Amino acid sequence: MKLRRARTSRRGRIEIIPMIDVMFFLLATFMLTTLAMQRLDAVHVDLPRGRAQPIQVERPLTLSVNRANQIFVNQRPVRLDEVREAVASLLHKDSDKDGNIVVAADDGASHGVVVQAILEARAAGAGHFLIAVHRE
Repeated sequence: MKLRRARTSRRGRIEIIPMIDVMFFLLATFMLTTLAMQRLDAVHVDLPRGRAQPIQVERPLTLSVNRANQIFVNQRPVRLDEVREAVASLLHKDSDKDGNIVVAADDGASHGVVVQAILEARAAGAGHFLIAVHRE
């Protein structure tokens, strides 16, 4: 006669479904974290290594036009016919500047006023214009 054990021993099972859920959550978390650390709007370039003198960070020359079509050169209000003289004096005063001007025009400013101010600054010797925008 065969006797049965009082307790039936069952072999343990490892449930894999919760482990898959946890691993998927960790994978998604790490993917989102690494994407947040990347600058997606930048072009990746490998810059050469070398020794160079540190550049001095200076305040750029700004040409601003507000919503009321008032023109400012480095936060100093000027009229349209005074833009050329104001930009020329600032470019010649700081001879180390290479003629870069940051144009900060209000979204509601008249397009014609902004273009006329840029043309006056170009006549004063400005070489490059950088358009300031608000990042979304």
